[in-house]
Amino acid sequence: MTDEQERVRPSGVWATAVGVARVRALETEREDALFRDPLAQAFAAAGGLWPSSPPRPDDEAARRRRLAVSFSIVVRTNFLDDLLRQASASGIRQVVLLGAGMDSRAFRMNWPEDTRLFEVDTAAPLAFKASVLRQERAVARCERITVPVDLHEDWPGALTAAGHDPAVPTAWIAEGLLIYLPADAVELLLARISRQSAAGSRMGLTLGSRGVIERFGADAAPGSAASMWVSEMPDDPVGWLAGYGWDADIHTLRERAAVYGRPISTPPQHEERPGGLVSAIRR
Repeated sequence: MTDEQERVRPSGVWATAVGVARVRALETEREDALFRDPLAQAFAAAGGLWPSSPPRPDDEAARRRRLAVSFSIVVRTNFLDDLLRQASASGIRQVVLLGAGMDSRAFRMNWPEDTRLFEVDTAAPLAFKASVLRQERAVARCERITVPVDLHEDWPGALTAAGHDPAVPTAWIAEGLLIYLPADAVELLLARISRQSAAGSRMGLTLGSRGVIERFGADAAPGSAASMWVSEMPDDPVGWLAGYGWDADIHTLRERAAVYGRPISTPPQHEERPGGLVSAIRR
C-alpha cells in the first residue's frame, strides 16, 4: 500500500495545519517571499488544498477576513523563524514545537550542529506528515524527534522520555495553538512549559489579540479555523507571563509587518493593542 493510500485525511483542529501549509506555499512562490518552505506545497496537496483553492467567500467582508488571516500566518512564521535563529545564536540546542502540525522548520532552516528538535502533536497529524515526508524524501537538517501525545495529557512526561532535558535551556514554539485552547488549558500549558524550562530558555507564542474572536469568529463558516477559536490574550500579557517567570516582549502584527517590509496599508479599524506575537526569555 502506498503512502497516499495509507494517509489519514485531515480532520478537526489539526486539519487547519494543512490550510496553514497552503498559505506558506503561496508565500514561497512570491519573488519577495519572507521565507521559503519547499515542503508546504506537498503538505497542502496531500490534504487536498493544492492546486485547488478553498471556496471563494460569498461576500467581500469574508474575503478580507480570509486574506487577513493568511497575512497573519506569513508574518508570524517569519517572526518565529527569527526567534529561533536568535535562540540558536545564544547557544540553545533544544527546540520544542508544541502542536507542530505541518511545521517544516527541521527541514528548511539551517541549524547548528547537535541541535535536537522535538515535534509534539497527536498521532494522526504526525502520521500524515510522515507519509508526505517519505514521499518527498525529505531530510532533516537537525536531529528531529517526534513525540505523539495529546497536549491535554502528560506531554511533559512523554517529551522527557523522548530525550528532552529540562535542565538545559530550550526554545519553545506554540504557533497558532493557544487560540484553540480554553483559558484553563492555556494556563496549564504555560505552567508545564515553565516547569520544563531552565533559565535562559526562550519562548515564542502567537496569541489571539483582544476582540479577534468577535471580529473573525462570530460569523465564521462551521469547520473553519476561526469557528474553533476560543481563547484571546489577557489584558496584560507581559504581566501574565511574568507570573510564570518569563520576561516578555509583545508585538503587534502591524508593527512586525512594517519591520519586514510588508506594511499594512489600511488604517486600523479598532484600537491597536499590544499583542499577537510574543517572544520571552526565562528568568
